[in-house]
Amino acid sequence: MEGTRSPLNPPPSTLYPILTVTDLKQFGYCQRILYFTYCMPVKRPTTYKMEEGKLAHQRVEDLEARRSLKSYRLDEEGGPRERQFNVRLYSERLGLSGLLDMVITSREEVIPVDFKNSPGLPGLNHKYQLTAYALLVEDKWDKPVRRGFIHAIPTKRSHEITITPSMRGFVRDAMVAIRQMVAAETMPAATRHKGRCVDCEFLRFCNDRG
Repeated sequence: MEGTRSPLNPPPSTLYPILTVTDLKQFGYCQRILYFTYCMPVKRPTTYKMEEGKLAHQRVEDLEARRSLKSYRLDEEGGPRERQFNVRLYSERLGLSGLLDMVITSREEVIPVDFKNSPGLPGLNHKYQLTAYALLVEDKWDKPVRRGFIHAIPTKRSHEITITPSMRGFVRDAMVAIRQMVAAETMPAATRHKGRCVDCEFLRFCNDRG
């Protein structure tokens, strides 16, 4: 019906800027990173940590291509499975894009896998990033995504994450909030976790952090 529109299919005017999946992770980490990315003419510096992360991802991809799916506890489940690496994803409907580390496909399901170059348990921001990938994967393969994995590179552990309705809702609300912030060009409050500021490449632009 004209005049009614599902929140899953918002009008095109609300879908700009085109966001990235990494934006959703940063939203849950520190919203100021998004402000500096979209609202300020600041060139993002490349840090040693970022370069090391790229190298670690490449090493894991090389290993994953040769080993079984045992670490994901999928070997014993039925049906042949295939893996694809560095899968570029884009949804015009969502106004969202991303580069997913790995996708595991079978007749029954499609599973997004995100590599993380830190040893701890996945944080909420990583889970929301995975959820954003799940939304993109559903658009591309036209299959529901029930779960995904976050693979911790240093520990070689794969954490299964259930993609819940509340996580989906948070990601969609976050995309609306990011676009509203960009449109208003309003600097958000800094993260309450000051430890996150220590290695931040944008620290020198935050006058109230130190």
